[in-house]
Amino acid sequence: MQYIDFHVHAFADKIAGRTISALAQTAGKPPASDGTLSGTEKIMKQWGVDGFVLLSIATKPSQHLVCNNWAASCKCDHIFPFGSVHPDGEDALQELERIKALGLYGIKLHPDYQHFYADEERLFPIYKKCGELGLPIIFHAGVDPVCPEDVHCTPKMASKILEKFPDTTMIMAHLGANAMWDDVENILAGNFENLWLDTALVGSYVNEDQLYRIIEKQGADKILLASDCPWDTTDITIEKIKRLHLPEQDEKNIFAKNAERLLKVGEFAENA
Repeated sequence: MQYIDFHVHAFADKIAGRTISALAQTAGKPPASDGTLSGTEKIMKQWGVDGFVLLSIATKPSQHLVCNNWAASCKCDHIFPFGSVHPDGEDALQELERIKALGLYGIKLHPDYQHFYADEERLFPIYKKCGELGLPIIFHAGVDPVCPEDVHCTPKMASKILEKFPDTTMIMAHLGANAMWDDVENILAGNFENLWLDTALVGSYVNEDQLYRIIEKQGADKILLASDCPWDTTDITIEKIKRLHLPEQDEKNIFAKNAERLLKVGEFAENA
């Protein structure tokens, strides 16, 4: 694959319309897709994207089964779904085992919507279990419109859990922490073997000079192309990265090869 978007949101048809409408109101911007899986696939093709990571969030414990079953139903040769668990769910650890058995590729945690701080000890069993199961965790990191004054995953918080759980692969979305990129440069980038950064929202919000510096410090082999569709678009993210004039292999790694390696697909598939 040439382009894999590692951060895409879509919803079951029966809830897509009202969910996207509510999120758009919170975000204060119009969505780029209708929020359905078919609509998302269509727009990804228009942007030249070959495959994408589908992210779902269990916003309450009772959503575990429905959320992860739907995610598993979407899995195909170009859609790589992550599951989710809610930290307040008594069955969260068991659900992680089921997520692994379903063949999902990792889990998404959103501290702001799931009401926790990333370095809270009550999350530690989940982080540890994900490491044991080989499930990468992708976090919403940095500022979020739902509670912009109360950041639930700062670079400092992320550094604590990255250090404490070195065997757990952690992907900090939004280039490490949305709207906190100075702290990403100073605290996170290049300092943790188990840290990956995705480029969600980079297309619209990150200064190109700072984007270049963070990629250089982190290493292009731990950067994942991502848009946060429907809240930003993959095509403008690709063009922004191309304007950095990185070495050709670095571009290939960011655009798809890193994702294939992390997901164990394509040439990195376990049975390849």
